[in-house]
Amino acid sequence: MTDREPPYPAVRRDGVLRVGRPGTEWLSSGWNGGRRHTDCVYNVSVPDGWSRTDLEVYAGERLERAGFERENGESPVLFTGVDLEHARGAQCGSVTAYATAGLSNPAQLPMEAAGRSLPDESDRSDERTRPGTGTVNLVVGTTRALAPGALANLLAVAVEAKATTLLTETGFPGTTTDAVVVGHDPSGEPTPFSGSGTRVGAATRACVREAVRASLRSRYGGDAEIPGSVDDATYGTSTDASATVFRPPLASVDPRET
Repeated sequence: MTDREPPYPAVRRDGVLRVGRPGTEWLSSGWNGGRRHTDCVYNVSVPDGWSRTDLEVYAGERLERAGFERENGESPVLFTGVDLEHARGAQCGSVTAYATAGLSNPAQLPMEAAGRSLPDESDRSDERTRPGTGTVNLVVGTTRALAPGALANLLAVAVEAKATTLLTETGFPGTTTDAVVVGHDPSGEPTPFSGSGTRVGAATRACVREAVRASLRSRYGGDAEIPGSVDDATYGTSTDASATVFRPPLASVDPRET
């Protein structure tokens, strides 16, 4: 633990966690995802039975109620069914990470497929899974200035660290509604790469591991229990469908000639 304010400080109020640093560029996998240049990102805790579909309107209502001003509707917003009392942060080197971890909707990926087919793509029933059910949400920021590809790769590094930590701690690699936001400081030290062997990548892995573990221990340290299986969970799912494996064909002609 440290009393020093991290490079990406956070404050929580009325069920909203605000993480910010002026001039940050964010990349989000959430519902309003993509790249954004804003000073902050939000993680919003939603109540049991939440069923709103007008997410933009709802986000605005919650931020206004909490006394936060969203920049022109551009700031990334994540939703979680986890009470923000269980939010935890970690800082290592240039990286700060925050996590909320709930497992009411674990998503299992067995290595032995059952040979089933996925539902037809016209079947929209899977859209009933909403982004507030359970959810493991991450917000990761670095003071480095990352190249465009390095920022995208940092999201992959964070997801890998999350899945590894969850597998070890719970037996599940994630939930059906996980989301990650990563950010960097364009005025920081230029950094072309963010893989696991780099300083920023290694720091991200360490921060995600510690933040996720701490949030899990807070959420499930009392009477609540981590589901023992998908069947034990309230909204679990298992991807046991099979996919067809094939070998890409060898080109018969020089592609430069076509």
